[in-house]
Amino acid sequence: MSHTLTALSAAAPLAAGWTVHGLWQHRLIDRAERDALTGLPRRAAFEKTAARILRRPRRDVVAVLVIDLDGFKQVNDVHGHAAGDTAIRETGRRLAQWAEPLGTVARLGGDEFAAVIRCPDPHILRGELTHLHQWLCSPVISEGLPLSLGASIGAYLHTPGPGPAVDLSAAMRVADEVMYGVKQTGGGWSITHTLTPAYRTVNGRRDGRRGTDLDTGGGIQ
Repeated sequence: MSHTLTALSAAAPLAAGWTVHGLWQHRLIDRAERDALTGLPRRAAFEKTAARILRRPRRDVVAVLVIDLDGFKQVNDVHGHAAGDTAIRETGRRLAQWAEPLGTVARLGGDEFAAVIRCPDPHILRGELTHLHQWLCSPVISEGLPLSLGASIGAYLHTPGPGPAVDLSAAMRVADEVMYGVKQTGGGWSITHTLTPAYRTVNGRRDGRRGTDLDTGGGIQ
């Protein structure tokens, strides 16, 4: 019995050390998977979480969003990169707070973000997108000065039903096409129900807008 107690006592510090090491490794991995400026997941971590959301039983509609800020370059040019960083951080905070109960959000790079959310029906999604667009267009305060920004949001909407899981890559591509079309008309949000990309390449989106399957709102009048 005494030998057993001695062995356990000797092993306890080693086990504790491995526990601390494991926690430290986990923190390092988590930090590497997050954007340094906003704290949001990077693309790879986002895609893992988004894939899990898309694989869940489909009782709700699922929306894949691509969001791009409007007027960000002007903020950088007029107020400097520190103000631009403030705008990106605040946008990330707003997006995270908006998406937290609904799904996940990520910073793709620059002033572009993505999200995957679930909600009970398309009507609720339209209201959520209107709320999100209004919030993203609210001024960001940097050193006491209001920074004016706009936002363009493109979304692919998938309704419940039989069939394979949503292809995240294809959904993000069509959401990106829709977002660019919204940006060309002055900002707002728009939803497509068609998963097939309209253009052969990402750059092809610059040749025109998608078809008539769009549900739009929140644009600048």
